[in-house]
Order: sequence, then C-alpha cells, then structure tokens
Amino acid sequence: MFDDLLDTASYGLLHAGPTTVLLYLLVTTQLTIFTVTLYLHRSQTHRSVDFHPALAHFFRFWSWLTTAVVTREWVAVHRKHHAHADTAQDPHSPYIVGIRRLLWEGSELYTAARHDGKLLAKYGRGTPDDWIERHVYTPHCNWGPTLLAFISVALFGVGGMAIWAVQMMWIPFWAAGVVNGIGHWWGYRNFETADKSTNVVPLGIWVGGEELHNNHHAFPGSAKFSVRRFEFDLGWFVIQALSRLGLAEVKRIAVVEQANMTNHLAIRKAQPVTLAPRVKVMTEFFRKVTLPVVREEVRYRDRHTPSLSIRLRHALADGGRWLSTDERRRLDAWIDARPRLRTICRFRTQLAALMESRCADHVAESMMQWVRAAGASGIDALQGFALSMGANMAVPGSQAGAADIVFPSIHRPTGDAAVRQRRDPHV
Repeated sequence: MFDDLLDTASYGLLHAGPTTVLLYLLVTTQLTIFTVTLYLHRSQTHRSVDFHPALAHFFRFWSWLTTAVVTREWVAVHRKHHAHADTAQDPHSPYIVGIRRLLWEGSELYTAARHDGKLLAKYGRGTPDDWIERHVYTPHCNWGPTLLAFISVALFGVGGMAIWAVQMMWIPFWAAGVVNGIGHWWGYRNFETADKSTNVVPLGIWVGGEELHNNHHAFPGSAKFSVRRFEFDLGWFVIQALSRLGLAEVKRIAVVEQANMTNHLAIRKAQPVTLAPRVKVMTEFFRKVTLPVVREEVRYRDRHTPSLSIRLRHALADGGRWLSTDERRRLDAWIDARPRLRTICRFRTQLAALMESRCADHVAESMMQWVRAAGASGIDALQGFALSMGANMAVPGSQAGAADIVFPSIHRPTGDAAVRQRRDPHV
C-alpha cells in the first residue's frame, strides 16, 4: 500500500506520459486564453458579443480557477488602458514603464492598477455582481489557483507543480507581457490610431487573436480583430462557431472596407451592427497627404537643417499625444519651420475633430467646408485627398455634393520650377 501511495505521489492518478502532459497543457492554457479574449475582453470590456448565461458563467469559473482574475478589476484596468493608451495614465505602456519591465512584470503592473478604488468606480461598471461574485470569486479570488494546484498534483504527481507553474505564468507573460508590451512596441500597423499599438503577427492563433492589437485599438468595439485578407483571428473563429450553436450573439463588428464619409455618417446611425471607420479615414490622410509631404521635406532639406527622428514622424500620424514635453516642443518647432506641413497638420486636426463629432448634420455641413478649404490649399496631396473625399460625400438629405465643390487645378511644376519648389516649398 505504501508503494501505491508513493507511486501516486510521484506520477499522479493519470500516470501520464509526456504527450498527455503537453496535450493537457495546450488545452488548459488555450482555454484560459479564450476565457480572457472572448469573455473578459470582447464581451465584458467592450460589449461586442454576448454569451449564453451558462457559457458566460463557465468562463467566470475558469478565470477564477486559472488566473485569480476578478472580472470587474480586469475590465476596469483595460478600459483605462484604452482611454489613456501610451500616456502617463496608461496602467501598462512600454513607453512609460519600459518594454522589459512590462514583458516580465506585466502581472505586477496589473495588480498595482486593480487596487485603485477610483479606477474601479469609473471604469468597472456593468460587470457581474451576483451572490457568487460577491461571496466567492471576488473576496476569495486566490482560492481558484490554490484548488488548481491540488488538482494538478493529484493528476500528475509531484510534476504537477511544474505544470501548475506554467499555467500560472501563461496569462501574465502572453497577455500582460506580449500583447500589452510587444503589441505597443514592435509589429505592423494597419491604422494610424492615437497610440502606438501594433499587430504583432497577422495570424492571431497563439493568443486567440489578441496579436492583432492595432486592429483592436482602431475598432475596440468590434468582436472581430482581423480586417485584412491575410489576417486570421482565432477568437473570431470560435465566436462564429459558438454563434451557430446558439451560445453567442455578436453585437458589433468593424466594416473597414467602406471608409468614405457617406458610410461614416450612415454607420453611426446603424450601430450596434457596424462601427464607424474613423481611423480608416485618418490613416488614409496620413498615407496620402502627410507622409508624401514629410518625405519631400526630408529629402530636400538643407544639410544644416536638423532631421526629424522616426519616432517624431510617427507622431505626425496620430497627433502624438504620447510624446514627452521636450519631444512635443521639438516637433512643433520642426513643423513651424515648414508652412506646408503646418497647413497639413492644421487640416488633420480639423478632420480628426469632425470625424469624432456625434452630430451627423453638423459633420456633413462642416465636412463640405473642410473639403472646399482643403481643395483651395494649393498643396497637391491635400487637394487630391479633398477631391476624393468630396466624391464620396453624397449625403442623403444634403443639398451639397461633390458637384458643388470647385477645386483649383492641381498644377505640378516641372523642370527648374520643380527643383525650386522642392528646395523651397513656399515657391
């Protein structure tokens, strides 16, 4: 009998081999990932999908068992992250605390933020508040991982503690570290959002689609994170499967392809079915207007003129609210020395304000004025963008349209005149 007890203590009830252990780890850790991305993130934080009550409670239980996360606290911290992304008030920005610290100590940063009572009161509304939440999941959140440790040892013996340790590190490293850290530090961007979010990789498989972080920051209320043909969001795939089974109801998804002003106005009224693609328009403005002019300024600048760092150039895309005071001062000085770029930045600020307006009638009238002014700016790239905007502004009920907008002819100088204009943009 003693031998049996020793055998059970050493190998657990399952006597599992390496393949079984790896399969168990894969299933349980991915289930934890799905709990975070589907329930805590997309459902509770952003309200983009609702789940059947039984499934929602399973997610709550699994979160308690494997992470000790309290739903209200997680939601509040993440909502504040979106409200103040990459600024000094962001609970976890690599530009504030450093990428190395966020990658390896992301869980500690989350713990510090969740103890802020004012943060919970402001951002933690609308989360579960039933009996089991008040008496078990919240006050005894650490009971879950403790129970999981006993289960792991019972199933796998002494080695179960190593398995349990991997489970405990999974979310702090991959979600808090990689997604919140690398997802604001390295990768590619589809949209010029007002922060430094990036898509880490186009295939969102390992972290349930959270790898597509820039897409999510562009459309935080969308249940689907992938927006381009070569991108894949495993979380969205699971949501679709659950929806077919009657276990999930999608509330909002982003329609990115339709990015003109007509759709911008119509989509606002159509919520919660779709989301207004404001960032799509601002991204096009950066790529078609700001970037060409900046490249020209950099290419033909005088050798005695200081260059602009890549970091400061990125700030031209989104307003650079994440810049330090000194960086803001240097960027403003660089822009002020270039009237064409100063004009473009002024039009960008006006366009961003219009795109965030919630009054459709006001937006339609003001946008027509913006298009006319941009068309008369004398800057080729800005005139071309205004022309395309005007062509898309067939707003129902409005007497104004693209035909009413008169654009000065876009003259592109050649020969010596072109050289003089490149050297001196004021010519």
